Amino acid sequence: MYKINSRKKDRARHEIVHGKNIAEKDPELIWGWKTAAGKRRAKRRAQMIADSARLGSESYALEIGCGTGIFTEMFAGSGAKIVAVDISRELLDKAQAKGLSSGQVQFLESRFEDCDPMGPFDAVIGSSVLHHLDITPALATIYKFLKPDGILSFAEPNMLNPQIAIQKNISWLKRKMGDSPDETAFLRWNIHNLLCHAGFVDVQITPFDWLHPAMPVKLIDTVDKIGFILEKIPVIRELAGSLHIYGRRPK
Repeated sequence: MYKINSRKKDRARHEIVHGKNIAEKDPELIWGWKTAAGKRRAKRRAQMIADSARLGSESYALEIGCGTGIFTEMFAGSGAKIVAVDISRELLDKAQAKGLSSGQVQFLESRFEDCDPMGPFDAVIGSSVLHHLDITPALATIYKFLKPDGILSFAEPNMLNPQIAIQKNISWLKRKMGDSPDETAFLRWNIHNLLCHAGFVDVQITPFDWLHPAMPVKLIDTVDKIGFILEKIPVIRELAGSLHIYGRRPK
């Protein structure tokens, strides 16, 4: 038990330090969301997450790892009431500076595991955050936080994408690219099995996203169209940059 608790504390501490360091720069630029291609990618993944989570004016959702609130702002466009949690005070300061209605969105500095009294939730959502967590206990906690028929919906990096595989497995490159030391990426079949083992049903893991944040503006439309085609081709689609992760707690 001591080793497990110690590992959790180390991971949390690493994320707090990482959040502070990245907040001193330009997090949304480092994460690739500020370029023209990055903005299009962010809008698409936010819509995928929101649609599959059935976000609407009657929804009560927990967003894990909200960071600077870039996705929180888009999720809030659905009308859902959102508890947006992050472990980094510095990143939350940037999120709160976006001026979202406190009546709709509550920002909370916390480990997401400590949000239990605020649930249960209709949906637990997030973008590029599960791969920062100790995934097996994280999925068990998410399951516990959801109402019966509640939905888990996330977009995460795909380990089969060559760039991501290199970036997540070479320490000095992880640091250079602004990654935290404990983050990784997922293989589609592995995360599928973990969700099923955690009790989720209707599990769907969908590879998507061939648009790189550094793509020149004049090529975005063309690459986007090609990407949509590649996402439908068996084998090739497995190399896409992201995975949409969906699961539902049974009624």
